[in-house]
Amino acid sequence: MKVLLIKDVKSLGKAGEVKEVKDGYGKNFLIGKGFAKHATAEVLEKHAADEAKKAEDLKNEIATLKATAQKLEKVEIIISKKVGDNGHLFGAITKDEVVKALEEQHNIIVDKKHITDKTAIKTIGEHDLDLKLGQGIHAKLHVDVQGE
Repeated sequence: MKVLLIKDVKSLGKAGEVKEVKDGYGKNFLIGKGFAKHATAEVLEKHAADEAKKAEDLKNEIATLKATAQKLEKVEIIISKKVGDNGHLFGAITKDEVVKALEEQHNIIVDKKHITDKTAIKTIGEHDLDLKLGQGIHAKLHVDVQGE
């Protein structure tokens, strides 16, 4: 009996592979537990179509992320914050403030989790933030912090 694995099976193979197994093992265990489907022509065609759609979606997502990264490289956001007597900011510039300013000033929406810098911005001046957008695509965002 031929089966199409839906999930990884430790001693048999990875999801998406077609394997030849004994009838009892295939019907009772693999199909019965939801690890596989009977490998009919219809099931294999549907699986191939699903894989092609996933590949197309991934390609579109990567193109969108690259376009966003190119936009981010070209823009600069300006954030104004109160300054103390010593020249340092009251508090720090948070990721939420950066994301909000980016959306208000350039209409680009980015999740705050994509900002990977560990250190907070606590001084006036120009700063470059690294953004990890996903799928291995990175971008730099230029932030200009001005005192009030």
